[in-house]
Amino acid sequence: MIRNKRSRIVAIAALISAGAIALAGCSSSGASGDEAGSDHPTIRMGYIADFNGASLLAIADELGLWEEHGLDVKESVFTNGPLQITALGTNDLDFGYIGSGAMWLPASGEAQVAMINSLGDADRVIAQPGITSIADLEGKKVAVPEGTSGDMILTMALKSAGLTIDDVEKVAMDPATVVSAFASGQVDAAGIWFPLIDTIQGQVPDLEILASNEDFADEIAFTSAIVANPAFTEEHPEATEAVIAVLREAMDYRVENLDEAVSLTAAMLKGDEAAFATDAANAKYLTSAELDSYTEDGTVETWLTSLNDYFVSAGKLQQAEPVSSYYLGDAFVAAGK
Repeated sequence: MIRNKRSRIVAIAALISAGAIALAGCSSSGASGDEAGSDHPTIRMGYIADFNGASLLAIADELGLWEEHGLDVKESVFTNGPLQITALGTNDLDFGYIGSGAMWLPASGEAQVAMINSLGDADRVIAQPGITSIADLEGKKVAVPEGTSGDMILTMALKSAGLTIDDVEKVAMDPATVVSAFASGQVDAAGIWFPLIDTIQGQVPDLEILASNEDFADEIAFTSAIVANPAFTEEHPEATEAVIAVLREAMDYRVENLDEAVSLTAAMLKGDEAAFATDAANAKYLTSAELDSYTEDGTVETWLTSLNDYFVSAGKLQQAEPVSSYYLGDAFVAAGK
């Protein structure tokens, strides 16, 4: 359990409200590996190579937001959220991106949520042609990236049909392997997301879509998030303030210039712009003002609580930490004042 988490959040917010921007004071022995006396502490940022996972970084890089806020950044790509949480825990990463399937890890005390990145609708349970219902998956081989939103949508879909994960032959694979395994017919179904589904459909055009996020919208909010290393936020509150300020500006730009954000992300990742556009179309993005409002009126707490309830029911968590202990909402809102 992270000790004194709430007090650290309040301390960070207080510094932000006071306008304290003393980046030069960051310790050279800190989690970010700063050089002694540097006015630009290096922030180690993790991301996933899709629109949700990389768009804020692509925008910040293009607009020079890191430099504007006195920061240098080292960006590292990961295949999933849990690996980034591990890197935070080993002090090899300061901030990262996770999808909804990994949100149980902050709720277990292993990371802090610096901001809500998006509300997702990109996850699907897909099946080979001829498999037309979730009930048909009983006894079938189903691929899924462990601990991701694909894992989550599969679990929820099975439950809706009166099944559990024990009723199928679950095969844990990384996302790229899911694509090739499904396309080659090695698995009967998969819990996966766009834009990877577009790639699969290019090879299996008549695949079946058995379940989507929208089917469970009344039960749960599929949120993705930027997460933080608690050791970093405690030791470097001013740098944490600056990172949040960068994220706020980038998220506003993304909402106001979504097409441009798609182009910037595609250029950063050297990928197909059309695929990133599909990815962007399957999520809702908030402005900083909207996230401020949802933080202050308790909506974010409701979103995260719905996730926690799911993870407890799914056996990922025995008991979730209070949302206020790991969501840096006070700091996020204060950064806009």
